[in-house]
Amino acid sequence: MNHPPMVEQPNPVTSSVPTGAAPFAACIYEALDRYFIDLEGQPPSNLYQLVMNEVERPLLNAILTRTHGNQSKAAHMLGINRGTLRKKLIQHGLDVILG
Repeated sequence: MNHPPMVEQPNPVTSSVPTGAAPFAACIYEALDRYFIDLEGQPPSNLYQLVMNEVERPLLNAILTRTHGNQSKAAHMLGINRGTLRKKLIQHGLDVILG
């Protein structure tokens, strides 16, 4: 009986989530583990910027939703000044929702 050849699967990396990691940190560790597995041994590039973009945009969006678009309240919740918030909103294309 002929069996199809076995295709070698990438070795799943054991989870790098430290014991007792905070919920946000645990999500990031798990997402990075999946990302590295998906790369199948290829080296990542611009990883810092990739992660910052993936985290910052939904964070800003969630805070703006929570504050009903109030930039002053959003900046206060984020611990940044309003000018910095405005710059980040423009950078992520979220300034459109501000009108």
